[in-house]
Amino acid sequence: MFRRYSERHLLYICLMAKAGSPNKKAGRAQKGGSDARGKAEKSLSLQERISAFRNIPPFLKMVWQCSPPMALVNILLRVLRAAIPVAMLWVGKLIIDEIIAQINADEASFRLIWIYLAMEFGLAIVSDLINRGITLLDSLLGDLFSNRTSVKLIRHAATLDLDQFEDSEFYDKLERARRQTNSRTVLMSQVLSQVQEMLTILFFAAGLIAFKPILLLILLIAILPSFLGETHFSEAGYSLTRSWTPQRRELDYLRYIGASDESAKEIKIFGLQDFLAQRFERLAMAYYHANRKLAVNRAFWGSALSVIGTAAYYGAYVFIAIDTVEGRLSVGQLTFLAGSFLQMRNMLQSIMNRFSQIAESALYLSDLFDFFEMKPNIRGGGKLPVPNPIREGFRFEDVSFSYRNAARPSLRNLSFELKAGEKLALVGENGAGKTTLVKLLARLYEPSSGRILLDGRELSEYDLADLRRNVSIIFQDYQRFQLQADENIAVGDIEQAVNEQKIRNSASKSLADGVISKLPGGYAQMLGRRFLGGVELSGGEWQKIALARAYMGDAQLMILDEPTSALDARAENEVFIRFSELMEGRTAVLISHRFSTVRMADRILFLENGALLEMGSHKELMAQGGKYASLFNLQAKGYV
Repeated sequence: MFRRYSERHLLYICLMAKAGSPNKKAGRAQKGGSDARGKAEKSLSLQERISAFRNIPPFLKMVWQCSPPMALVNILLRVLRAAIPVAMLWVGKLIIDEIIAQINADEASFRLIWIYLAMEFGLAIVSDLINRGITLLDSLLGDLFSNRTSVKLIRHAATLDLDQFEDSEFYDKLERARRQTNSRTVLMSQVLSQVQEMLTILFFAAGLIAFKPILLLILLIAILPSFLGETHFSEAGYSLTRSWTPQRRELDYLRYIGASDESAKEIKIFGLQDFLAQRFERLAMAYYHANRKLAVNRAFWGSALSVIGTAAYYGAYVFIAIDTVEGRLSVGQLTFLAGSFLQMRNMLQSIMNRFSQIAESALYLSDLFDFFEMKPNIRGGGKLPVPNPIREGFRFEDVSFSYRNAARPSLRNLSFELKAGEKLALVGENGAGKTTLVKLLARLYEPSSGRILLDGRELSEYDLADLRRNVSIIFQDYQRFQLQADENIAVGDIEQAVNEQKIRNSASKSLADGVISKLPGGYAQMLGRRFLGGVELSGGEWQKIALARAYMGDAQLMILDEPTSALDARAENEVFIRFSELMEGRTAVLISHRFSTVRMADRILFLENGALLEMGSHKELMAQGGKYASLFNLQAKGYV
């Protein structure tokens, strides 16, 4: 169940782009963002640009795999389209030469003129039909690629470790990769168009070589300066976009929370609209000014270099005009060469510019492939199946754990035993390490030192997927899915989504059936207000829905990590009594700040600053008169 919960959580992150590290790591997030920005501002070398083209073959392979028939037809249509411009110009030459011949003839004949005009008309129709077919196939393949890549990204994200999602640099990579699933679909069209126009240029080049080879040299002079300029500014644009990834991520976040049903209450109550708007405007304008400087320079130098190309074109026109006047070329040949040179110049300009665009796209595509290359630190490793039933239980031996770049460990030299069938309560102040401990139990984290055993074998020896199937966790920050009530419960074991009886039984166990019975649509009612017809629940009602997920699976270890904080003391006590009865014979871990609830556990583990302070039953800890007894008595006074 936990594995499926993780995948859904990562899916939500990917779709909503609600980036940001946990509050406890805010300082590290800022540092990570500045480090990434500093690295990106370094300009890219020619070798790095060329190496980016290595991404093109695997990219095209992914496109081909989306639909081989459509990809093949697309290629064939482009090959046909490549020959049409040359054919039309040649037919135009024939028409002009034939018209001049008939003007000078003693008796005019229109037969060949009509034939040539019909040929050009036919080529124009075929060209239009082919273009429309190419556009259609590009669109369909682009959609398939976007869908396929998004699915692959979501699945790959679910394989990565939880602590990777708590790192700011990882979020930058995730955000850049997420953007490529849509924005890079045009790359396929660019690459195929590049090949198509190169084929057309080969046909045109044959004509130029036959009549005027020097035109090819002039052609290079016409397009080379503009190409170099576009290449330079494409690199600069890539560096700017990459260096501003953290800021653009923050802009997305500010835009989201500034107009979201989740934050609307706090924004109205605390009057945050000006604060958020000003912060967004300040960051957005900083990006605008950086981008404006680059855009102005690109426009200025692009215009200057374009003048050189235009001058070269008219220089070639002079050569052709002189040869025509002196009789070395016919008027039809003049038209063909002038048209060929102009189209070759435009196509080469397009190819060179597109070359820069493809290089830029290939650089961005590196972000997607780099993300797919990321591997989790926690591997499946072992092949042992989890014992069923668990006989001895879990044992922590001198376990310590530290988050990345954390100032101090979250857990320090922790040793205790969680016996099979035992109900253990974890108690301690915020930040004591309770949630970290249960994440270690599910092997979401690996201990920094020490080891965790299950029935005498280290957790790493067991099959990871099987281990997580046997651990069910409901966290305090559970997800409120904008789905139907039955689907919200079924996510606890999504393979049982069609098992209506199991869903209803789970709802009954968590007391969510009482909530659902009041809904207009019952179990088919859409929850949340994001979609039409949805109904919002109270915090306590949502918690009962979330608790029902815990009863959907057959996990041997059940963990409730403060999932009842929105319930009043009486309701929470009722939920935990019911939970205790239903978990008879199964291992359970409870986390709650209400001491009146946790005392029903077999044993209580009191954590302080990541270390074990006290452990025993409620009666034993009260008899010790230690920290637990002191806090229990202090809390009890609040109910007097």
